[in-house]
Amino acid sequence: MSVRKLKPITPGQRFRVVNGYDAITTDKPEKSLLAPKKRSGGRNSQGKMTMRYLGGGHKKRYRIIDFKRDKQGVPGTVASIEYDPNRTAFIALLNYQDGEKRYVVAQNGLQVGQNLVSGTSNVPTEIGNAMPLSQIPLGTVISCIELRPGQGAVMARSAGAFAQLMAREGKYATVKLPSGETRMILADCMATIGAISNSDHQLLVSGKAGRSRWLGRRPRTRPVVMNPVDHPMGGGEGRSSGGHPRSRKGLPAKGFRTRSKTKSSNKYIVERRKK
Repeated sequence: MSVRKLKPITPGQRFRVVNGYDAITTDKPEKSLLAPKKRSGGRNSQGKMTMRYLGGGHKKRYRIIDFKRDKQGVPGTVASIEYDPNRTAFIALLNYQDGEKRYVVAQNGLQVGQNLVSGTSNVPTEIGNAMPLSQIPLGTVISCIELRPGQGAVMARSAGAFAQLMAREGKYATVKLPSGETRMILADCMATIGAISNSDHQLLVSGKAGRSRWLGRRPRTRPVVMNPVDHPMGGGEGRSSGGHPRSRKGLPAKGFRTRSKTKSSNKYIVERRKK
């Protein structure tokens, strides 16, 4: 994977850094795995704006992704690596031996023609294969991790993300997550070997405001330039930025911990993420 810096022939291209898309093998998605995606523009059922700074954007179709990897013991061949407008990672189309096709989130280094398999026993520890945490060797880099058995992957799914299996004790496995948090997860939960593809995503530079509009983001007003009636950080003479950063509802931001002290899952966190 690589990035390209464009020649500054227009103001919008002067600082633009684009993805090289070396890993992408096709620009035609599998029609049977597409679904319509409705946009609300931040409005509720009454048409009232409930989320600010949303709206517009290019029309998208949702790619149905297999996050559960529950087709066990049946090998699937990687037919293509594709771009997905709904996520930062690339996706891979698998053609299974029984004729079924499924999309999965592509891992870094996945190649067309490679065979992937998921299962609870006798699955080789190779990139793209999915298996329970109880079967994965300690120290392995993993991604697409379940939090509850059968729930489907919910953690480490974005571009370049990965976690590491640190230890196992009893029915729990200890995993170091991308945020830096170390957490206990049931060893029956599935995970995929390897880091997520498109790790160069963090190097991209949009180059112009219009690209944010294409992605469905409207211009955002800074709280410090609002009036006191609109935001706790508004008001004052000139460019005054006194006081502490806080949300529209007055909750402190930038370092203030909002996680509940009585949350039931706190007992599974071995080490909190770094601030």
